[in-house]
Amino acid sequence: MAVQPSEIRKLKTEQRNPATLDIDLLPTLAMVRMLNDQNRVLADAVDEQAEQIAKAIELITERMQRGGRLIYIGAGTSGRLGVMDAAEIPPTFSYPPEGVVGLIAGGDLALRGAVEHVEDDPLAAAEQLKALGLYQNDVVCGIAASGRTPYVIGGLDYAKSVGAGTISVANNKHSEIGRHADVAIEVETGPEALSGSTRLKAGTAQKLVLNLLSTGTMIQQGKTYSNLMVDVKATNEKLQARCLNILREIFPALETERLAEALARANGSVKLAAVIIKTGLPVEQARAELERHDGHLRRVFGEA
Repeated sequence: MAVQPSEIRKLKTEQRNPATLDIDLLPTLAMVRMLNDQNRVLADAVDEQAEQIAKAIELITERMQRGGRLIYIGAGTSGRLGVMDAAEIPPTFSYPPEGVVGLIAGGDLALRGAVEHVEDDPLAAAEQLKALGLYQNDVVCGIAASGRTPYVIGGLDYAKSVGAGTISVANNKHSEIGRHADVAIEVETGPEALSGSTRLKAGTAQKLVLNLLSTGTMIQQGKTYSNLMVDVKATNEKLQARCLNILREIFPALETERLAEALARANGSVKLAAVIIKTGLPVEQARAELERHDGHLRRVFGEA
């Protein structure tokens, strides 16, 4: 059934923004300031959904602890943001690349260009999720600025059919995708500076939400110590220096040589090196101690 113009016009993300009607008449500097003024509301809009975001993090964490994955699905900008967030988790937290996955309507071809009509297929996401072997311990997070994308709705419905957890991220209240999710996150960003161009405010808000979901989940799983990325690994010279600096923050009284020695014994793992230094245990025993505490340094150090 064709979408009626009146149906789309009701969405705030599709309406004209009265504050930017003259944007095409402005000098460049004034145009830049007008565009950026529109972004000032985003942090507050995301904060209004803090409780829902926290519920989503707890859902993802609980499923991941049972061996599940986080799988983002979206079309266009929303899909690209999901793919980007998923791609950044392995190098930041040494998390398996298959643990956080991004799917986009139209597949990889859609990452670099528009693929027409794919977002209108409610069966496409289900097929992609089937190919991943989706099961009940996974969580599917559907992203759509409008909150009504058929591709996302179909994916969420398939996820529910196999018992997987479901989360929706939309930029309109009372969204359609929210009715198909266990946890609905609805960050209302209002009319765009350019009418309907949801890669702007809506896309930026989505990036903020996805950062919170993935980062919060990694923190819950002990991937940080305080605000330090202790699960990063020294795989190049820059990261070697970063890893040493992280160890120096944890053990400020120790000489660089001792920190570097522990890091080498831990094969570049900051977290394991920290346990070796703190406990004085051999590598394998230190690794076992870390595993016994589910990878949480706070617990190993008796601080939790």
